[in-house]
Amino acid sequence: MTWYSNIRIMNMRKLPSKPLRFMGATLRTIRKFPKEARSLAGEGLRIVQQGGMPEDWKQMPDVGQGVLELRIHKPHEHRVIYVAKFPEAVYVLNAFEKKSKKTPQTEVDQARRIYAQMLKERNK
Repeated sequence: MTWYSNIRIMNMRKLPSKPLRFMGATLRTIRKFPKEARSLAGEGLRIVQQGGMPEDWKQMPDVGQGVLELRIHKPHEHRVIYVAKFPEAVYVLNAFEKKSKKTPQTEVDQARRIYAQMLKERNK
């Protein structure tokens, strides 16, 4: 490894990172995920905190502008809905285990309510 490779690796470890703000019960919910899903959620959110995109995600326009869904497939389906477009933080809006092919409307509605509440509080 050359000296400039070492510098690049050291700089990657020191990337600026936005704080995570867990809305409602999302942190408790993620802590209840199975170990592998919890670990993958943490890795995905860490990437998002540093300005990147996780490996598997999709847009959630039904929830709000800029809202994304982190998709976790192991050991079974879990989702974390978040918004990272604001400079001050990554807001984690909802987290749940997915038991059917389609995302339950109740989870989308809950994320939409939390997103609207978060926007209201941000604008105070």
